[in-house]
Amino acid sequence: MIQIGDTIISLDIFEKKFCCDLAACKGICCVEGDSGAPLEAGEAEEIRENYEKIKPYMKPEGIATVEEQGFSVIDIEGDLVTPLIGGRECAYIIEENGCSWCAIEKAWSRGESSFRKPISCHMYPIRVKQYQNYEAMNYDQWTICACARLKGEQEGIPVYVFLKDALIRKYGEEWYEQLCYAAREIETGKIKFGR
Repeated sequence: MIQIGDTIISLDIFEKKFCCDLAACKGICCVEGDSGAPLEAGEAEEIRENYEKIKPYMKPEGIATVEEQGFSVIDIEGDLVTPLIGGRECAYIIEENGCSWCAIEKAWSRGESSFRKPISCHMYPIRVKQYQNYEAMNYDQWTICACARLKGEQEGIPVYVFLKDALIRKYGEEWYEQLCYAAREIETGKIKFGR
């Protein structure tokens, strides 16, 4: 583990390779899972504020789900998450060219919305758990992302490099620079860990 500020970071984030391969997985992460995408404090409000810009890209079933359940729901574990259509796919899912992706992100990519997408989606395969005095960052290995791990290995892209934009969005440039410094120190053997 490495600590930067109040964030404890798993070594897997430096050592494991990952690169989404939408052509292979077809965006199945927006469909599979036990609950919706985890939302941080304030993200449901950001969705609400941008909803009229997001809505035109959503499926009718997604719109109906949001209008019935709200912009977010509390899941079985007590976490705030996006609602699901029929208990399966995210209410904000869209399908284009045989792939699933996010209506929230589509509105953002077109400059119509100020909210990109939930940070939990943007930062996947990193999962962050909040504790009283720190956050723990761990690498999540979901079976449906095997193609992303393979592509990451083939292209030599560590998780922290693949997620540069997301990590800067959440923690800032200075924090990310410290993360890269730690990665270089690990790579050159200046930081050693007993395993």
